[in-house]
Amino acid sequence: MSDLATRRCVACEAGMPRLSAEGARQLLSEIPGWALVDEDKAIERTFSFKNYWETMAFVNAVAWIAHTEDHHPDLSVHWGRCVVRWNTHAVGGLTDNDFICAAKVNALLPA
Repeated sequence: MSDLATRRCVACEAGMPRLSAEGARQLLSEIPGWALVDEDKAIERTFSFKNYWETMAFVNAVAWIAHTEDHHPDLSVHWGRCVVRWNTHAVGGLTDNDFICAAKVNALLPA
């Protein structure tokens, strides 16, 4: 498990610095399966499941992470898959919070 998964999110405010593209690429190496998207302003991963029920159980677990960290992803839910996208709207890009939450989502599933 990534060290990121043991960290907690910090409150975000407008004016906070966002991660540089280099900083984002470094953190990306700690969260397998995720990709930089939207001109390096977001990270995204598609998770696949055997059925709708498993997809929804995963979505609910992601919702719990988002609630406990007070940092919320965009989710696209489909039969057998869910696309999770993190970015920090307050800074118009990525912060450590996005990578922390992505690591926590990765920890939901077996490696």
